[in-house]
Amino acid sequence: MKRLLTGIAAAALLVAGCAPSGQDSGGSGNTEAPADATEVTFTLNWVPYGEHAPFYYGIQKGFYADEGIDLKIEPGSGSGNTIKAVAQDQTMFGWADTPPLLNAITSGMPVKSVGVFLQKGPSSVEFLSDKGFKSIKDLKGKRVGGTPGDAMYATFPALLAANGMQPSDVTVVNMDAANKIAQLAEGQVDAIMGFFHDQGPTIEARTGKEVDHLLFADSGLNLLGTGIVVSDETLSSQKDLVGKFVRATQKSWAEAVKNPEDAAKAMVDLAENEPPEEVLVKQLKLAEPLLQLDTAGAPGVNTEDQWTDTIGIMADNAGLKDAGEPSKYWDGSHAESDGS
Repeated sequence: MKRLLTGIAAAALLVAGCAPSGQDSGGSGNTEAPADATEVTFTLNWVPYGEHAPFYYGIQKGFYADEGIDLKIEPGSGSGNTIKAVAQDQTMFGWADTPPLLNAITSGMPVKSVGVFLQKGPSSVEFLSDKGFKSIKDLKGKRVGGTPGDAMYATFPALLAANGMQPSDVTVVNMDAANKIAQLAEGQVDAIMGFFHDQGPTIEARTGKEVDHLLFADSGLNLLGTGIVVSDETLSSQKDLVGKFVRATQKSWAEAVKNPEDAAKAMVDLAENEPPEEVLVKQLKLAEPLLQLDTAGAPGVNTEDQWTDTIGIMADNAGLKDAGEPSKYWDGSHAESDGS
């Protein structure tokens, strides 16, 4: 409803001849897209949070405009829905998590990744720091909240097994994704499964309490995280545009992690319903190590081994059928190692 009302308000401002100051203003903060730019829609995996700051920074700095792209960013409602929107041509590009992308492709959706940026998965078990958990084994006898249907929930038994535990050692409490933060803060569970770089700073801001986490990736189970998704049709018919979008996005991320405060300010200027600026900065700084730039060389550059590992984990532990090779899911030809 809030998004609907926001859209109505934006339309009214446009009719009045005064564009609102956001991503719908038809260009960037410092550099307007050229008149002949291609309008490109890009749907996030969720409502805006710090991980998304690089995209707004790229608009403001003119990185997308330099590629002839007039970028329109839309909020998402989960990676699965974003992937579906890309497959149904409701948006040109999507930002989505890799495990649901694998499931979508094996179910027949004509989409592919053109580069995962969070190469160290952000999946984690989060908890208030006063719990003092130091390893997955410390969760024995505890209540952990999870959302049925997501990759963390599906692979949690494998995480336990990788740490010498049985599913019966932990009580998993089923809960809606939107309620997990509140239920953790209220003490209804000891921990939750979630993306630590998004939810951790949010919980701290709401409760005034410190939050800690145990990464799946540091506990024997790494899954590729979020990246760019495009339809097979767009990939084949607009190859040059895909390359331009990936290139601008790589540059946006590379510059944003160097200047997280500036990127957060750009997001405050251009996004709607975003968290407070200080939360955005924390979220983006926590996301930066997940890019693994030391080994990748540039944001969004993946290897076949990374994809093979994620596919194998999903096939062995999350019911991925007819898994196939990385090329079934990923086209890495657009994300260049020098980011240019």
